Amino acid sequence: MNFARSALLPASAVVLLAVAGCSTSDAALPVPVPSPPPEEAALCAALHDELPKTVAGHDRTDLDPASELTAGWGDAAIVLRCGVPRPAKMSSPQTLGMEANGVNWMLEQRTEGPRFTTTYRETYVEVTLDERYAHDSTPLADLAGPVARTVPATLEIP
Repeated sequence: MNFARSALLPASAVVLLAVAGCSTSDAALPVPVPSPPPEEAALCAALHDELPKTVAGHDRTDLDPASELTAGWGDAAIVLRCGVPRPAKMSSPQTLGMEANGVNWMLEQRTEGPRFTTTYRETYVEVTLDERYAHDSTPLADLAGPVARTVPATLEIP
């Protein structure tokens, strides 16, 4: 009896590992959902409806929990959160900024990849990119159009 149990144990461990390996790729990626005021959440819902199916060659990915305030592409390569709080670093005179297709973004360099947050918009939109985009902001070009169409600017720049 002990021999039978000991023979089944390695086989069941292999099956368990195989099932666990398959199921993780199908799981939705966990992303914290912002909690903006209702008027900002309405802007985020409009943005969500305008977001592209692909960004920088990555297909749209399900996030957990599903929300109109978040979107992802690839295996967390690109994650958008709408209605985030104003970043504290936005007040720093050393803050780096850039423009992509008419939308201004604040850049935060992080070890896991850059984070961009819109500036001069009625709600803040945050885009995090993984380390593959450490020096590449091209995904912002795919997202700038929907942001510009749905989240009004608070400052007119000639």
